[in-house]
Amino acid sequence: MSGKILPDPRRHAYRKDLAADALRGIVAAPRYVTGELRQVAAPSLPLRREPRFDATLDTEALLGETLTLFEEREGWAWVQLARDGYVGYMPSEGLTPRIADVTHRIVALRTYVYPEPDGKTPPLALLSLNARITAARPEGKFFELAGGGFVFARHAAPIGEADPDFVVVAEAFLGTPYLWGGRTSVGLDCSGLVQLAVEAAGQAAPRDADMQEAELGEVVETDAELRRGDLVFWEGHVGIMTSREQFLHANAFHMAVEREPFAEAKRRIREAGFEVMCVRRLPLLSSAAAKGKA
Repeated sequence: MSGKILPDPRRHAYRKDLAADALRGIVAAPRYVTGELRQVAAPSLPLRREPRFDATLDTEALLGETLTLFEEREGWAWVQLARDGYVGYMPSEGLTPRIADVTHRIVALRTYVYPEPDGKTPPLALLSLNARITAARPEGKFFELAGGGFVFARHAAPIGEADPDFVVVAEAFLGTPYLWGGRTSVGLDCSGLVQLAVEAAGQAAPRDADMQEAELGEVVETDAELRRGDLVFWEGHVGIMTSREQFLHANAFHMAVEREPFAEAKRRIREAGFEVMCVRRLPLLSSAAAKGKA
């Protein structure tokens, strides 16, 4: 297999000593494994580049997501996420082999899990947008969860029910701290913001900015008139046009999700040595959402 271009290791599970069985004949490894299905049982779990808590955070998996576990050793699981195919290491204590059929998706930016159907009780956990839950039954204004606890019912929607406008979803994160690899309302990065918002609107999205540049929507000429909802890409960075002039992005300059005039962002990024590489347009805005908001 020498001389072959290897597949992207971010989305293909292989190492020098081990590879997913599906990669037989594609990558060389002394051992191949099929892997076992697991589900995230914690509010969120970090996916790291190496099996260490001080290793780079590549992304995060949310409650209810499923993944394939290829190896478990010393408290770390080497996994591939079902959502976007991302590969890495996460703490195995937050995973369960008991796969629950999720019924609802969290649609609020964040919401608490309470021990009783009462918002005055001390909460048990904090869930973020797009976390998946199994609602056992309604209890007043709350859903009782199959695994225990209660979530405010208006903060959840049935699986398959999408937000009509991904730009509105993204705007809700305004002011959220910037966190490299983050994918929750507590902290997120530029491509994490895009991925969460697009997924909330019912469309799958890859994790990293270069993947999104290659796969999301349709290419628009970089000198064309921009529209609300257009994704603008630089090398290693992406943001969302919220109007013809305003631009929303999670960025390390503000260390937060910020909305600013696009011309100002473009000038500042150019001064750092980067030019706009690509603009992509998503077919996600309904005509009603787009009307009057351009």
